[in-house]
Amino acid sequence: MAMTIRVDIVSAENELYSGLAEMVFAPAEMGEVGIAPRHAPLITKLKPGEVRVKISDTETLDFYVSGGLLEVQPHVVTVLADTAIRARDLDEAAALQAKARAEEMLSDKSGKYDLAKAQADLAQAIIQLRTLDRLRKRAS
Repeated sequence: MAMTIRVDIVSAENELYSGLAEMVFAPAEMGEVGIAPRHAPLITKLKPGEVRVKISDTETLDFYVSGGLLEVQPHVVTVLADTAIRARDLDEAAALQAKARAEEMLSDKSGKYDLAKAQADLAQAIIQLRTLDRLRKRAS
């Protein structure tokens, strides 16, 4: 039996996952990290992206996080996300609409929109769409 590590993924809204995994991959601020059982302690910021929880050779759970913190202890990984959604629950139509809306706001030079918010919204929508695309490619 493979060694496992306990994984907890929580957001401000709820707990999305709590269980054992063989490996966890997360979008740390300085690049993607892979965490295996007995990993050295680590605390890092998360950037928006995909957290993958490898349960076994045949099962992986995917989550979208909008940012947050990752805490790693030798036997526990905790993802404290600002927002977290199971990747399979992402709404592609809503992400496409958000992307179009943000692009429209960024192209408007009237100054009536908050450009920083529009840029953040655009980045979030693009990452959600990339996550959905990766899921589709993995499934095929």
